Amino acid sequence: MADNKKAKKKALSNKEKYAPTSLDSEGPFADPNYYFNRELSWLDFNLRCIEDAYDSNNPLLEQLNFLAIGSSNLDEFFMVRVAGVYDQYLAGIEISENKTYLSPDALLTQISERNHRNVEKQYKRYKELMALLPNTGYQIKSMDELSSSELAEVEYYFKTLLLPTLSPLGIDAYRPFPHLVNKVINIMVKLSKDGEEHRAIVPIPQLVDRYFVIKGQKNNIVLVEEIILHYLDRIFEGYEITYAYPFRITRNADFSIIEDGASDLLALIENYVKQRKNGMAVRIEIDTSRLGQFSQQQIHYLQETFELEERAVYLIDGPLDLTFLFDIRSEIGAKHPEYLFEPYEPYLNPKHTGEELFKTARDHDIFLHHPYDSFQPVVELIAHAAEEPRTIAIKQTLYRVSKNSPIISALKTAAENGKEVTVLVELKARFDEANNVYWARELEDAGCHVLYGVSELKTHSKISLIIRKEDNTIQPYLHLGTGNYNDKTAKIYTDMGIITTHRGLTDDATNFFNYLSGYSSLPEYHHLHVSPFAIRDSLMDYIDEEMESHAINGNGRIIAKMNSLTDKPLIEKLYQASQAGVQIDLIVRGICCLRPGIPGISENIRVRSIVGRLLEHSRIYYFYRNGDRHLFLSSADMMTRNMIKRVEIEFPILDKDIEAEIIDYLELQLSDNMKARELQSNEEYTRPVQEEDNKINSQEILIQQSIEKQQKLNEKLENLENLHKKPKLGRLSKNASNPTNRTTKKLSQNLWQKFLHWIRNI
Repeated sequence: MADNKKAKKKALSNKEKYAPTSLDSEGPFADPNYYFNRELSWLDFNLRCIEDAYDSNNPLLEQLNFLAIGSSNLDEFFMVRVAGVYDQYLAGIEISENKTYLSPDALLTQISERNHRNVEKQYKRYKELMALLPNTGYQIKSMDELSSSELAEVEYYFKTLLLPTLSPLGIDAYRPFPHLVNKVINIMVKLSKDGEEHRAIVPIPQLVDRYFVIKGQKNNIVLVEEIILHYLDRIFEGYEITYAYPFRITRNADFSIIEDGASDLLALIENYVKQRKNGMAVRIEIDTSRLGQFSQQQIHYLQETFELEERAVYLIDGPLDLTFLFDIRSEIGAKHPEYLFEPYEPYLNPKHTGEELFKTARDHDIFLHHPYDSFQPVVELIAHAAEEPRTIAIKQTLYRVSKNSPIISALKTAAENGKEVTVLVELKARFDEANNVYWARELEDAGCHVLYGVSELKTHSKISLIIRKEDNTIQPYLHLGTGNYNDKTAKIYTDMGIITTHRGLTDDATNFFNYLSGYSSLPEYHHLHVSPFAIRDSLMDYIDEEMESHAINGNGRIIAKMNSLTDKPLIEKLYQASQAGVQIDLIVRGICCLRPGIPGISENIRVRSIVGRLLEHSRIYYFYRNGDRHLFLSSADMMTRNMIKRVEIEFPILDKDIEAEIIDYLELQLSDNMKARELQSNEEYTRPVQEEDNKINSQEILIQQSIEKQQKLNEKLENLENLHKKPKLGRLSKNASNPTNRTTKKLSQNLWQKFLHWIRNI
């Protein structure tokens, strides 16, 4: 295929690009047996997502949701990570990465073996859950299982709404093999007529609904590919259909953006997004459930056309692309919420809205733990500043935002109101490039100063700075967080942030934005650590200090929570700390290249992963320091890309009450025995020991605490409102005509109003 040949040629010409940065083959921790491979570790993470579909503690539709998450995750993994390894393989790179020293060829084989096992487990559970789905009043049926009246309804749908959108593509000398869109389901058709064989492909349009629902006492769901396969003879009249099956290709979407010399980065990014559609195929998925007599010969044509080896072919006995389960979950869940997680409203303190938010921030730091705490205060911080006359300037970084972002809306309003608004929109946020280009133009049109990031780096920091003039002085307000300014994902991602007026932090933030927006030397920060490199250096220093403290006091302790751990220098430093006797607990949701439990190397390191209802996303680094505790939040994981290829921020928690709350949270996660899995030295994840009377689900505990906290606040406010409506003033009411008593009553009511205002703001 022409596009695959071009892509392969390009890979061969980029040999240097795909080589690992450093092999580090010498040193006390050079042994590849001390590490897990990044790609294989990621596949283990995706397996943990799939395994949550087996957890009967999750409602039925939520189990389906985990299967969909597994498929969605896997698509991106192939488009980026597997594609990168395949490029290395084509370029003749000998070693894929600098920890396990696997060759690209060996790694591709191991990826294939492990992922085929994962997919088999995923589809086994899919079939089990389909048997339970009728309990909800819905079921997925094949065309052969429909009644005559149901068939008539589907036929009408096909003739009126489906058939006009289909474009069958014959393949012969005059009609070459078509360019197929990434991740779109197609139907491969083998035809015959007058003794001659023919092939054709029917792409299923991307905007066509994936399934059709036949309403009734039992709502029957029919997948669109089932409908098209059933009526193929209407599309290819006069031909005999030998066989037909759905298939899907996944393309390489990992392209380098050459920024040097670019006169218009927006246009460059738009072109990059277009190129992604033409990437080389790296995976073929084939639904064999319609092939009664399956033969390898039936798929040989596709495999040969895309020049892919057998390890890149996935034969699936079931529907392709299980992400359609997201929509089924939503559709059924809207009518039957009992099959979903019980909804809850995150905690929102009235003191953290409007002008009260700014007043509170002047008094003390505000800690927000999403989604247990509402994301609304973060939105209010920008929205209120946009309308407040005292606001002079707003500065913010944006990495990923929602489609109808209230943050974007507030920034545009601020610029239109004459505020000085500077926004760094990271155009290189993978798979959000087109969305961010759109928002960049919208913000520019509104009068904002828009920066596009830093050359050759991604700006992944989460920071907002608001400057107000109050009482003839300049008062800055700062928000720092671990997660994106995205009001949608803030409902399902666990993240932390602070709103503060601490002068040391706000001065650092001012220097940070001035460095990004103008020309100046790298600032000297007093409290912040900013990558590239500075965050890694700081973490190395703090680990060293913990070792020194342990040598004196014998109580060294490190707890670190992150999405992924891949950075070799930091892993080596953690090994050193373990050898020194420091006790280390790591909470790593996804990839972990560190191997715990190696005698003499990492026997003092424990690693656990929590996969549950919410996606664990916060990054926390805690060092005991003999009781002189140091605790930091960060936008950065312990990954090489976060350490040297991104602009990231690590910030300290200076408020001791907030520090204590976060440490309690870490200890709670370390006690989780329902959603946690513990990494063993043999690379297996096992469930912790669980006592029947001591089941701990850290996420559900925090959700319940949030609900109870809100209920208590609401009850307190309601009781005070009721008291205010019926004030009991005793003897004063009997002598209200007395001028002295009337004055006393008025003073009492004024004091009551002040007290009520104060208690509302607790």
